[in-house]
This record gives sequence, C-alpha cells and structure tokens, in this order.
Amino acid sequence: MTLRTDTEALLATLGVDRSAFTGGGMASFSPITGEEIADVAPATAEEAAAAIARASAAFRVWRMVPAPKRGELIRLFGEELRAAKAELGRLVSIEAGKSPSEGAGEVQEMIDICDFAVGLSRQLYGLTIATERPGHRMMETWHPLGVVGVISAFNFPVAVWSWNTALALVCGDPVIWKPSEKTPLTALASMAVLARALKRFGEAPEGLVQVLIGGAEVGAALVDSPDVALVSATGSTRMGRIVGPKVAARFGRAILELGGNNAGIVCPSADLDMALRAVAFGAMGTAGQRCTTLRRLFVHEDVYDTLVPGLIRAYDSVTVGNPLESSALVGPLIDGAAYRAMQAALAAARAAGGTVHGGERVAIGPDTAFYARPALVEMPEQTGPVLEETFAPILYVMKYSDFDAAIEAHNAVGAGLSSSVFTTDLREMELFLSARGSDCGIANVNIGTSGAEIGGAFGGEKETGGGRESGSDAWKGYMRRATNTINYSRDLPLAQGVVFDI
Repeated sequence: MTLRTDTEALLATLGVDRSAFTGGGMASFSPITGEEIADVAPATAEEAAAAIARASAAFRVWRMVPAPKRGELIRLFGEELRAAKAELGRLVSIEAGKSPSEGAGEVQEMIDICDFAVGLSRQLYGLTIATERPGHRMMETWHPLGVVGVISAFNFPVAVWSWNTALALVCGDPVIWKPSEKTPLTALASMAVLARALKRFGEAPEGLVQVLIGGAEVGAALVDSPDVALVSATGSTRMGRIVGPKVAARFGRAILELGGNNAGIVCPSADLDMALRAVAFGAMGTAGQRCTTLRRLFVHEDVYDTLVPGLIRAYDSVTVGNPLESSALVGPLIDGAAYRAMQAALAAARAAGGTVHGGERVAIGPDTAFYARPALVEMPEQTGPVLEETFAPILYVMKYSDFDAAIEAHNAVGAGLSSSVFTTDLREMELFLSARGSDCGIANVNIGTSGAEIGGAFGGEKETGGGRESGSDAWKGYMRRATNTINYSRDLPLAQGVVFDI
C-alpha cells in the first residue's frame, strides 16, 4: 500500500468525501516520503466572504442557546473523537510526520479539551461586586463575543484548532478554521468527525463551524473582516507582526501564539538523570518542531562535564527514521525549507565559535523527504543564531557559573513561551518562578519545556504574542464582559458622593 492509498483509505473511513481531496489543484504532501498524497481545492475570496456571512448568521442563533446545551455538542464531539482516535491519529502522523504515539497523543488533546469544555459550559461565572450605593447590586456577566477565526500551524494540525473551537462553541461563538496549507487533510478529517456530532446534536445553525483551505489570502480574509470578532493565530513571530496590527486597526481581538525560543537551566543540585531525559525529549521530540521545543540550555559549570557528554551520547544514539515503519524517536522535518534553515543556523553557529554535534542529513526514503540527526551545539556564549528560533532539532548548550546571570541570559531573547529549571534547591525553584525569574508564560521545575496539559492556560509573553488558549480562564478571551448595576431601591444615590439635584 502506498502512502497515498493509505491516506485516501483513512480519509474515507473518517467520512471525508473523495471530492474534497482529489482534483482540487492544491497539492498536499507527506513529510515522511515527500510524496503527494492528495490535492485539495483552495477557497476563493468569494467563498471566504460567504463563509463569514454564514457564521455571522449562525452567531445570532447560537448565542441564544443555553451554554450547557452548547456543551452537549462538545460532549458528542468528544465521543466521536474517541471513536475516530486511531484513524485520525495515524492521519496526523502521515501529514505532520509525527510518531504514532505523538499522532494519537494529539487526538487525545482534542478529547481532553472537549471534556474540559463540557464542564466549563456550566461554569461561565461572573462576579458579584460590592457596591457603595445602598439598595443596589453590582455584578459582571459574560456574553458570547462573535465569529472566531482560527489560523493554525502545521506542527499541531488539529489540537490547537480544537483548543479554540471547544471553548468558542461553549462560549456561544461560531468558528471558521484556516488550517496550515501544509496540513489540510487532518482539517478535513476533523470537520468530518465534528459533522457526525453536529448531526447527532441536531439543533445547530448552518455555518456554525466551517473550514477554509488555502494560503495566506484566506487567512487575510479572516484578519481583515470586521465581522470576525476574534482571530486566534498560531505561527511565527513574523506572521504575528502582520496579523496583530491589522486586527488591532479594526479594533478586533487577537489571540497570538507565536515564536518560542525556549530555554532550560540545569543547576548544580539537579537530578542529572532526570534532567538528561527531560532535555532529550524536549529538544528532539517531534523533530524539534514544537512551539515548546527546548532550544537553549544553560548548564552550571560544576555539572557541565557530567551532563553534556551524556547528552552528546544520547544525540549520537537516538533513532531517526520513518515513524510509520519503525520505532524511531525522531521523524522528518516538515519540508526542504526547514532542513535548509537548520543547516544555515548550524553554519552560523560554527562561525560564532560553536562546536556542532550531529545535524547532518540522514538518507531515509526518497530525496523528497528531509530527515536530519538532531544537533547539539556547544556555544561559548549566547549570540548569533542562539538568539533566534529555528524550527528544527537544534539545542544550543552554554555554561554558566552564576544563577542570577543565567536567568538574565534566559530572558534575553525576544520570545517568552516556555521555560524550565532543574534543581533540588528550594530557593532556586522559587526564584525561577518569581517576578524576577523566568519571563515566560510557562515556567516549569524539574520537567522539560514540552508537554503542556490542557488544564492550564497555554501561551507566552513578549514576541510570543501574549495570547492564552486551552485551560484555566482562557475562555474569557472568547466572550465579552458587561458590568451591571441594578437599583432595587426607590432612591437614586450617585457614586463617589456626587450630588445632582434637579
């Protein structure tokens, strides 16, 4: 069975009509072999405008559905995802190049956020607020916001969409999804799974959730439309610099999940065996193509000569290969452009005095597939390519002697997504998590930078964009707040003691 045949069989099993992935003119490739596995039809500007109009009409209906009832749709979606987990997980592996466990794990994230959102549908709480005026009550209420546009990236082709969609739907908002042009098939499959839940639900308005396949022009339609109340965009900082100002110019809302030049600090008291395993997964997992991939490591001089040689051995021995045909831990880069960016960064690191271990291309399958051995680069200082995120398996390692200086270097990059410290010293733990510690949206102790759970809000600061998705109170980003004051007295006292008698 060819990879294309396998893909077509999976799409058929998942309920995607054959016309959606054949004869469309926009080729879709698998990074596992580099071969074309489908061709889909990109949406036109007119189709994007029509989708936004349908979503706007759906909003007027959906916002009046009680939130617990909206949660019932998400409960049904979670059931359908459980039934489709094996097939959808394999499709994620084929289209994004992930290992089978990572592909299945991504679908599990979808299931988890559905479970979270179902409970949330009965917990969209506002506050009762103390008022200075007698005979009055003050409170806040939360209302549906409007149409939500989701622009997602290739590396988590379905999980990030589900984070946004599950929350948006229980909050009363329709969703239009523009997936990465590199991963359109998992989007079509996810929509087919959701369609079964919508059919079982039976009362959802037309256009409640839609998908628009295409390139930047489709994303621009969502970004520019005043009828799209919120744009949730995941991608590079460069993309965010375009999206953010455009949405702000029309006074729309944006949730931006952008770059993540994530770092860890290994202290003298660290459990080095634990640190080695956490660093290895954080830096090499998903071939270094996670938003939360560990890219910089500061190791104390007292443990450097113990930890780093062990890491180099791990890099030398880690298995690289076709994730569907082996138990390899590291799969392919998404495409040739990613491989070339990796090699350019390694060349710049060598020019800056770095010692590169690994990083070479590994011949697996046809020339159209790009596999590379993960690279560990010992750097004399944090400079050049270390300051920039390269979306590839490169870990820059640097020695430090002073913890305060290590934190300062840790924070001295543009991005601020995820971070970690390895220590058994309580003071170092607490300092790292304090206001003068890590400046990232995610700060961990004795675990790596990757592997966030849906229960916590996901996102980061600075050039990461400041957006929050998934758990905690991230739901508030999908709703509008109203402060209400009710006068149940027969008087009209004014706040702040103001007197205005007529």
